[in-house]
Amino acid sequence: MFQAAAKTLSVASTSSVSRAILFSLRHYCKKTPTKLRVSEALSGAELGENVKVQGWVRSVRPQKANLFIHVSDGSSLQPLQIIAGSELNDPLLTFGSAIEVTGILKKSPHQKQPVELEADRVRVVGECNPVDFPFKIKERHGLEYIRQFPHLRCRTNAFSSLLRIRSEATTAIHSYFKDNGFMQIHTPIITSNDCEGAGELFQVEPSGPVHEEDEHFFSVPAFLTVSGQLHLEVMSGAFSRVYTFGPTFRAENSQSRRHLAEFYMVEAEVSFTESLEDLTKVMEDMFRSATEHVLAHCAEDVDLFHKHVTPGHRDTLDAMVKKRFPVITYSEAIDILNSSSQKFTFPTYWGCDLQTEHEKYLVKHCGNIPVFVTDYPYDLKPFYARDNQDHPEHTAAAVDLLVPGVGELCGGSLREERLDLLSARLQEVGLEDTYSWYLDLRRFGSVPHGGFGLGFERYLQCILGVDNIKDVIPFPRFSHSCLL
Repeated sequence: MFQAAAKTLSVASTSSVSRAILFSLRHYCKKTPTKLRVSEALSGAELGENVKVQGWVRSVRPQKANLFIHVSDGSSLQPLQIIAGSELNDPLLTFGSAIEVTGILKKSPHQKQPVELEADRVRVVGECNPVDFPFKIKERHGLEYIRQFPHLRCRTNAFSSLLRIRSEATTAIHSYFKDNGFMQIHTPIITSNDCEGAGELFQVEPSGPVHEEDEHFFSVPAFLTVSGQLHLEVMSGAFSRVYTFGPTFRAENSQSRRHLAEFYMVEAEVSFTESLEDLTKVMEDMFRSATEHVLAHCAEDVDLFHKHVTPGHRDTLDAMVKKRFPVITYSEAIDILNSSSQKFTFPTYWGCDLQTEHEKYLVKHCGNIPVFVTDYPYDLKPFYARDNQDHPEHTAAAVDLLVPGVGELCGGSLREERLDLLSARLQEVGLEDTYSWYLDLRRFGSVPHGGFGLGFERYLQCILGVDNIKDVIPFPRFSHSCLL
């Protein structure tokens, strides 16, 4: 009797252990959730599978039986909708909080959203007090308001869209140059050159003590670069097509809507060219190629700006992409301005430097599309601009690209490759000793060449219609501003 009972107990124990082992094996073998970005989830990747999504709450809508959450991780403008049982609600689950969600990705029955995540677990990773948070869930905040919070404005739809557009535009510009045989050059940020000749430089010195016998850390005064052009010209003596894309600095009063103390420049140099048309072709082709790329890869983000921030600008942008850019000379531009009935703040005459109001008028006069202005007065341009040696109007082989809403976007010129003329010009402005190395470039295998620079932030303003340059850069630097 006791033996039978023991045998029954043994069988029961074995069965219980087997069930426990089987449960453990099933738990162990359960597929680990696939981690997806929101953009990947919205594309239908891993549909029907167990997935994990991490991001920030855009909205929370609790109902009696279910909880609806919109979550974004910056990978797309459109958020992913999460559906969870009401038992998964958490008082810390608020607008702006960071969460991690696991569950099954399913097709959505609603037309406005392709998929939804049916959650079995929602974990709050980072709390966010919605009372103290400066952005409110049901308010549409303007660019001027969010500009007050440079450390938080990337959390808003408008600025996250801007940053995605900026990233894609950067990729597009690099792709254009690569596809067209340009070599990227990393030009230095610390330099002794004042390429623009305006003297608006940030001087660089070590914060700690230097040796007493040394007046400067370097052998000469050093500054933050205002342009990579002169270093590109060095490289253009060995590579026929070069470019650089990086930060540049100007120590000028930059509290206006148009200026920054730190901004990004795209600069290129082309060797073996004696024609401004070669430069304008690169400028126009790059503008069109980059813009078409942005429109194709950031359609929702661009639409957000054109619908809610700058309504009506899309028509202007479409015209810029479709139409060829007209070309006028500086002399023709002055004639157009002098014939205008518009009263300008700054007078116009042959030899005057075109101001923003003049540039914007010329753009509108030419059909509100980008326009090239060529052959500026020789005395308005830096020492490196090629002398056209024309009379009586002495001009340089220089060109600016003017665009709607902004004015000057690109500035370029053929470079003076003739040693005697360049040497005479440098001697005239007292820079012959400073730029003796630059003269060497003309002594040893010099070729006709030219180049240009494009202000990247101004390009973004142009395609989006944004009025203030501080709204198209992640961390604007300008005079008297606080730095993060």
